[in-house]
Amino acid sequence: MTPLHRHQIARLSPAGWRHLLAGDWDAQARDCLRHWADQALPVVVTRQSDPDGDVIALGLCAPRRWQRRRLALRVPRADVLYFDEFPRLEQLVTQLPAAARPAARRLAATLQALGATARVYGSHGWQHLSGLNHLREGSDLDLWVGVADPEQADVVAAALNEFAAPALRLDGELVFPGDAAIAWREWLAWREGRSRALLVKRLHGAALVTSPGMFEAAEGIA
Repeated sequence: MTPLHRHQIARLSPAGWRHLLAGDWDAQARDCLRHWADQALPVVVTRQSDPDGDVIALGLCAPRRWQRRRLALRVPRADVLYFDEFPRLEQLVTQLPAAARPAARRLAATLQALGATARVYGSHGWQHLSGLNHLREGSDLDLWVGVADPEQADVVAAALNEFAAPALRLDGELVFPGDAAIAWREWLAWREGRSRALLVKRLHGAALVTSPGMFEAAEGIA
């Protein structure tokens, strides 16, 4: 059974889409879901509540055409054809404003040299996947980067912090083994002693960590 993690995407089977469309949706939501089904577009894994994993919580972030609605979905695992990932940063550079592309290419190369891969979620990631207009004026570039331990997190966060591009703000998360996710800006502040608590998000919830010892000893992080 494929383990779930934050920012993972799922591709549903035709039967799965039929089951979803049979639900009690308003006209706008149904129109959006029908487009997603017709184009076989992905949905994203969200916070899970089923301890057995037989039913998966998923989300759909609609573009401007459907007023950027966020639709919460629940599907049997059997209705998922396969799981996939958001695009890598280097796959999406040409979608960014021209003035931001050199900085984005440098960041992708730097992270690769550090043994890390940046994936683009949020509005930029959704626009790449759907081909529709998800962006707003000033939309952040949201990245999640998998890291192996606090030491790699430090150098990755430093690289993210050095990103500078006209009219494009970088945001996102570091994701540790065990699916523990931390906003990279919060990680930097915490490691530098500018914050006393750190919000650690997982697939089944979130918790505050208040000491380096607690964090580095936490299961699945270090």
